[in-house]
Amino acid sequence: MTTVTKTVRFDAAHILTNHQGMCKNLHGHTYRVDVEVARPDDDAGDMVIDFKDLKKVAVEAVCDTFDHAFIYNTESPAEREIAAVVEKHGMRVAPLPFRSTAENLARHFFSMLAPRVPGLSAVKVWETADSCAEFRACDGN
Repeated sequence: MTTVTKTVRFDAAHILTNHQGMCKNLHGHTYRVDVEVARPDDDAGDMVIDFKDLKKVAVEAVCDTFDHAFIYNTESPAEREIAAVVEKHGMRVAPLPFRSTAENLARHFFSMLAPRVPGLSAVKVWETADSCAEFRACDGN
């Protein structure tokens, strides 16, 4: 198996309501998203995917929606209230029907990218330089 990875970055704010630690407060990250594509070794091609093409898709699917936005959970009354104020003042919001943990974002970004990226094998979301979550395709997907 040969893999290639393209990295894109975006800045966003979020909160984790009902969290017991500091992340219950409004805060931001410079997110790093690693998009991995795999090709079986018996594939005759000499390139897994063009990095330029992979970057274009990743930017369109992820960065264009989430960059400089308040990512919020539509199931949380507190987060909806904050988002309404943010939006009222002309700022960007990115609603999601789940908590915006790195784990959930990795899974969500994978599902957004999979229809557009043949051979997508993993998406890794870094919240900080040393903390990330990865969602990897199961064998047979």
